Amino acid sequence: MTHNASLSVKLVRIGAALLVLALASISLTLWITRQLEGGAAAVNEAGRMRMQTWRLASAVQAERPAPEVQALVQQFDDSLGLLREGDATRPLFVPSDVDVQRELAAVERLWLSQRGLWTLALPTDDQVLLRSADEFVRAIDRLVLAIEHQLAGYTALLNLFQFAMMALAIAAAVVMLYTGYQYVINPLAHLQRGLAQVEGGQFGARIDVDTQDEFGQVAAGFNRMAAKLQSLYEGLEAKVAAKTERIEAQHARLEALYEVSAFLAKANTIEELSKGFSQRVRSVMKADAVAVRWSDEANQRYLMLASDCFPQDMQAEERSLIAGACACGSLQPDARTRVIPIHNHDAAPMRHCARAGYQNLVSVPVRLQQRLIGEIDLFFRSDIHLNADETELLDALASHLASALEGLRAAALEREAAVGEERALLARELHDSIAQSLAFLKIQAQLLRGAVQKQQPEQVQSTLDELDAGLKESINDVRELLVHFRTRTNTDDIEAALQETLQKFQHQTGMPTRLQVDGEGLPLPADVQVQVLHVVQEALSNVRKHAGASHVSLDVHKGSQWRFVVRDNGSGFDTAQRHGETHVGTKIMRERAERIGATVLIESLPGQGTTVTLTLPTNPVTTVGVGTAGLNFTESVLNTP
Repeated sequence: MTHNASLSVKLVRIGAALLVLALASISLTLWITRQLEGGAAAVNEAGRMRMQTWRLASAVQAERPAPEVQALVQQFDDSLGLLREGDATRPLFVPSDVDVQRELAAVERLWLSQRGLWTLALPTDDQVLLRSADEFVRAIDRLVLAIEHQLAGYTALLNLFQFAMMALAIAAAVVMLYTGYQYVINPLAHLQRGLAQVEGGQFGARIDVDTQDEFGQVAAGFNRMAAKLQSLYEGLEAKVAAKTERIEAQHARLEALYEVSAFLAKANTIEELSKGFSQRVRSVMKADAVAVRWSDEANQRYLMLASDCFPQDMQAEERSLIAGACACGSLQPDARTRVIPIHNHDAAPMRHCARAGYQNLVSVPVRLQQRLIGEIDLFFRSDIHLNADETELLDALASHLASALEGLRAAALEREAAVGEERALLARELHDSIAQSLAFLKIQAQLLRGAVQKQQPEQVQSTLDELDAGLKESINDVRELLVHFRTRTNTDDIEAALQETLQKFQHQTGMPTRLQVDGEGLPLPADVQVQVLHVVQEALSNVRKHAGASHVSLDVHKGSQWRFVVRDNGSGFDTAQRHGETHVGTKIMRERAERIGATVLIESLPGQGTTVTLTLPTNPVTTVGVGTAGLNFTESVLNTP
């Protein structure tokens, strides 16, 4: 069988051959069996004819009625016709052998010659009938013997075919076993051995492919797989080493980025931040020198914020660079991190770098929200080639630097705004209290001078009393201002600051106070607490100045909306009179409340005391911004000597 045929084709061919042989044997066996069945039926029918012969002889001798004899003769005719024609349904037929056909023809001729003897109406000698019957029976016996002889041959042939079929079955089993071993078991054994070798690490194992059937294709695929595994295994160590090296490099870059980020988060000044950043970047990139430059708003001038291992003479020359005068400080808005060769550059500043031994410059733009604000220059005395990971690391470091510097700038502006706000607050306090008192004292001094000049003793004494009272009032105002600015808030709870304020008020005035706090709410922001304290202090100041009270209480209701209520049992006043705002300072309290979105409600009646209620919004915040006062951070840096 051809080696190029597939396994299925081979099995089909073998099975088809065995099937044809089996069908042929079965067909021949069925034909012989049918011949035996037909011949046996013919023998039975011939035996009936012998019996019918003796019955016919007995009927004639007994002189039975003619119709009965005629019926027996007709049965004889039918039997001969059946033997001659046969019956396929039974089956019944006389074998087509020459001897059998000759004996059948002899029986027919003898019957034709003796039929008239049996059908005559006249009596016949018994001896004649017996001789005729005996002769006819012998003829039938010869026919039966001929048929039996033919059937014996068929039986022998059937036995022969049975032995042949048994031998065919054995041969078919042997062929199937051989075929299964040759085309299935043996290839599977080769595959199992190959798999065992590969499993044991012998990737050079191969299977001989001498066929193109399914197992041949599987063997070829196994060989390709083994070759692939062998190539992968041989290059695995190199790949693992390369992968490990890359992972270590990535880990080092991440560690460097984390270290620089942590340092930038802790730096408090520009000098500390830029100097430490330049040192760490030079260490990470293994550069020979680093310079960090900052630009003005128009990117026209670049200032060197810090450097590391940069020559001193070059620091003095390049402390401030005009944009475009050198490769340093010539970044365009769309510039990217790049490597600039130095030895091929003809610009004078670049010749300074060449004299210092630098061969390459790495320029890293520093951007903040897509705006170019500076650059980082790394100098190398050897060739440098940046890969994608190193470029990404430098860009990330530059971004962290920009964010840190912007954070310092924002903190500086915030401090500047806070100082300005405190100054404005102090100015308002001085204007609303001490300035008015001093103006009053100035008027009293003028009145005193006039009374002295006019020699009016009573007027002089009255004016001196007014001056004494005004001075005491001014001293109390100064003390109250000191209390305002020394009181500190607590970011967790304002209760302690309120308690301290009431204690100081009680110490100054000797007036009993009470603090009542109820409810639950989120802590107030520190800047909101400051404004709340100022409103409460202003309300207490009005009590001290104008109420004439003997007791003050402060109720604090916590919740989604905080509420502060200051009550006194003083003289009270008519809230409908406009001059009341000047005396009780309602304008100052309302201005402070507006900064945090709060409202102030003053309730009072003459002789029934006063109640001041401060109600905060759901989410109170101050409206004080960072402001725009002061110099720009970048300009102040550039103008620093």
